[in-house]
Amino acid sequence: MARGSAVAWAALGPLLWGCALGLQGGMLYPQESPSRECKKLDGLWSFRADFSDNRRRGFEEQWYRRPLWESGPTVDMPVPSSFNDISQDWRLRHFVGWVWYEREVILPERWTQDLRTRVVLRIGSAHSYAIVWVNGVDTLEHEGGYLPFEADISNLVQVQLTAQTSLGPVSDFYTLPVGIRTVAVTKSQFLINGKPFYFHGVNKHEDADIRGKGFDWPLLVKDFNLLRWLGANAFRTSHYPYAEEVLQMCDRYGIVVIDECPGVGLALPQFFNNVSLHHHMQVMEEVVRRDKNHPAVVMWSVANEPASHLESAGYYLKMVIAHTKALDPSRPVTFVSNSNYAADKGAPYVDVICLNSYYSWYHDYGHLELIQLQLATQFENWYKKYQKPIIQSEYGAETIAGFHQDPPLMFTEEYQKSLLEQYHLGLDQKRRKYVVGELIWNFADFMTEQSPTRVLGNKKGIFTRQRQPKSAAFLLRERYWKIANETRYPHSVAKSQCLENSPFT
Repeated sequence: MARGSAVAWAALGPLLWGCALGLQGGMLYPQESPSRECKKLDGLWSFRADFSDNRRRGFEEQWYRRPLWESGPTVDMPVPSSFNDISQDWRLRHFVGWVWYEREVILPERWTQDLRTRVVLRIGSAHSYAIVWVNGVDTLEHEGGYLPFEADISNLVQVQLTAQTSLGPVSDFYTLPVGIRTVAVTKSQFLINGKPFYFHGVNKHEDADIRGKGFDWPLLVKDFNLLRWLGANAFRTSHYPYAEEVLQMCDRYGIVVIDECPGVGLALPQFFNNVSLHHHMQVMEEVVRRDKNHPAVVMWSVANEPASHLESAGYYLKMVIAHTKALDPSRPVTFVSNSNYAADKGAPYVDVICLNSYYSWYHDYGHLELIQLQLATQFENWYKKYQKPIIQSEYGAETIAGFHQDPPLMFTEEYQKSLLEQYHLGLDQKRRKYVVGELIWNFADFMTEQSPTRVLGNKKGIFTRQRQPKSAAFLLRERYWKIANETRYPHSVAKSQCLENSPFT
């Protein structure tokens, strides 16, 4: 065996999602095939955070040319995971700054000595700015979290060679599961394979105790079993693209996906500039390139709650949407709005209107009796102006499991359930007309930064962070199975809620 290189990391942000070394390769998900070998680098890495006041690029000069442990103490850090909840060091809980991941890798001898071998280092995700060193060489940089990036490192690991000769094209082949379907939009319907489709599902975050946003197979399978239990047929990758394994499961189980890029926080005029626009387009290219072959993905979302009432936002969103359509003319494009219908400058350019509204929560809180009127007014105003199908892309209420009060008060399970019931009455008035979907916020509670408005994170989940149901989950299950059975058996009595009636089939 030939001794491999020490792979040194520096990343800004909390997440190292996973990485692998492979032969041949490309941006597609790494997998073994007759022409590929893969070496996953999941497991324990050496880790250090820079808590100094002088956090800037350039400090790495003292570290990357020798093992990390030689320059100071390190701790073990599992990959994939977020580092926030792993340690008992309170400083890491909300740390934003430079952190280091380092791993020494032993490579097969053939990888390091055979000129016909191409060795690719692929990182599943590092949030949100990453620099990668291999054998002390600055090899790769990437800006933007949640998406993969890679580099050919053959000349760095084939250390016994003085130069690498040109060998011409190298055969590389692999297999992918294939799904064939069409997607189309009329002024009042969303069509999959020519048939009207109604989104009844959830918004999700990749988040769980201890691991944070790090990918976890047991958690993923549990979540899909809960989606089956709910009768959900769709979700939105709210605020960022999810791990490729998630989309593979959606393909496998027939869950429909609105795939959203990390375009969140565009709330101020200065954000809508040419530098941001260029990067936004680049990120959409990465999202489309990675996810375009997944039949589960039926629509791209380019942003969440931008300040779309601004004139500069109108041009910005127009350009991003047009760029995305050019990248993939086969799918509709949207963004998620919380602006006023009369002032929204981006809505003319989308194919489907996606609306976030939190009536009786952030507005007129406590007044559940207003929801139906407010929701009807919202839908009628948006549809009259734009004549496009509408999805209620977020709605919900913060709920602490085990809190009860009657009459319902905010933060209790009864209040969340009552709020959902009022929304559902309003949705039912429009869903056979031009409303084509409803996505609850949120599937499960998730951790956030500390603030006076959050009690150990966002509690709008219908499941707890540990995936236990609140009262609202049973209400939503009854509704989603009813809608699923109406769709499957439009001229017969609704079937019983059993696994044979799975919305996945």
